[in-house]
Amino acid sequence: MSLLSHLDRYLSVRRSLGYDLGTSERILRRFVRFADREHAVCIDTALFLRWHATLPDASTGTRAARLSAVRLFAQWLSSFDSAHEVPPRGLLPSGIKRPRPHIYTDAEIRLIVGTARELPSVYGLRGLTCSTLFGLIAVAGLRISEALALDCDDLDPGHGVLQVRKGKLGKERMLPLDPSVVKKLIDYRDERDRLIGRPAKPLFVNEKGTRLTDCGARYNFARTCQQIGLRTHQPYGKHGRGPRIHDLRHTFAVRTMIDWYRAGKVPTREMIRLTTYLGHRDPSNTYWYLEAVPELLELAMARATGGEGVSR
Repeated sequence: MSLLSHLDRYLSVRRSLGYDLGTSERILRRFVRFADREHAVCIDTALFLRWHATLPDASTGTRAARLSAVRLFAQWLSSFDSAHEVPPRGLLPSGIKRPRPHIYTDAEIRLIVGTARELPSVYGLRGLTCSTLFGLIAVAGLRISEALALDCDDLDPGHGVLQVRKGKLGKERMLPLDPSVVKKLIDYRDERDRLIGRPAKPLFVNEKGTRLTDCGARYNFARTCQQIGLRTHQPYGKHGRGPRIHDLRHTFAVRTMIDWYRAGKVPTREMIRLTTYLGHRDPSNTYWYLEAVPELLELAMARATGGEGVSR
């Protein structure tokens, strides 16, 4: 098949997944026309750079969009033909950098929660709070800021619903929770009140009984990850580099999408629900996970093509 035929099929697949392809399609058709003039049958980095050199100068955002569009097309092609080369990230200078998330395994999440529970403190409140906080983010996909802003009144145990009042850009949403999660939060609240000797309005509190801060949560997460080897031990209380607390939210999103792809659910319908649950302003922020996680992209392509061209 020619690159143009491959492109038509690729665009058809992405449309079936619900993508708006306006800009990407223009970029790719321009790229493929150039490739045809070059008599190229495979994509590689050199071909991309030759094409890009023929284009007028543009902003860093436009350059990043060109590279991203061609990279995704090349990644799709290379999944069933290794002759295609995916241009590397960072090939063009760009001010747009979105790190690829670390997708935690079930074992890693259990280890994080279990190790956080053992964080040292006089009454054990530090470990109790951090383990419950990290666990809730992992099972509900909350942003760290949303979780820390929760008050006890935001949990409705009778209906099994959590009200997120302080979402991004001030958006509120209601999240249904599994009964086991509701029980964990109730048990945490009761034990927390016993330890501090009084009820507290914030859900997640530090040893003084006041709301746990963002800095405190991130520090304890870094300490926990250092203890289990996900981050290198650092002197003087430094956090070091490695998987982030926000990656628990990414993991929730990716695992959810993988589960419903494998279960044969309708991608576009489920994606809208997931976008709402995560509190994303734009569905494109949810679709990004397809591009950021290779396993998820392959599942999406396999679903859209009936299982063709994605085995490795």
